[in-house]
Amino acid sequence: DISIDLLGEIYEYFLGNFALQEGKDGGAFYTPATVVRYMVEIIKPEIGNKLFLDPACGSGGMFVQAARYMHRHNATAEDMMKFMCYGVEKEPDTVKLAKMNLAIRGIDADLGQYNADTFFNDCHPTMRADFIMANPPFNLSNWGQDKLLDDVRWKYGVPPEGNANYAWILNMISKLNQNGVGALLL
Repeated sequence: DISIDLLGEIYEYFLGNFALQEGKDGGAFYTPATVVRYMVEIIKPEIGNKLFLDPACGSGGMFVQAARYMHRHNATAEDMMKFMCYGVEKEPDTVKLAKMNLAIRGIDADLGQYNADTFFNDCHPTMRADFIMANPPFNLSNWGQDKLLDDVRWKYGVPPEGNANYAWILNMISKLNQNGVGALLL
């Protein structure tokens, strides 16, 4: 029964508790479900053949909450087959957590062939998404700006060396299609 996601709820509970116990490092792969639900309500993902991207997907919570939103708005099983999720995650263990989190719920996602750094190894280089949501690691000071000065994503200027926040914003803008919508937590 899709409306009762008991195994998924248990998994989220343990992810949340693990993140609290690990402190900042654990929080690198877990955004509280209430915050993600609010972000989903803002972007209102539509049912149908849509592309959804999270360039810092962590444990996959953005995808889970988007799928729940669509179920609450009468998505059929056929509609959900058209829900295409794409993500990138830098930490190999976190990629495994994401794959398990999504598999428990029957959500199909392409997280790339390997763990990757969104800025240096774009797993989905030609993607132009309908929806993007992310809670990337913010205020990164050593993010590799010196190696990416001529990157095509910096359409509105090169992000500063000492803080990656603007780089995340520009990266997401570059990945949206003409009518795409995004929500970013920094």
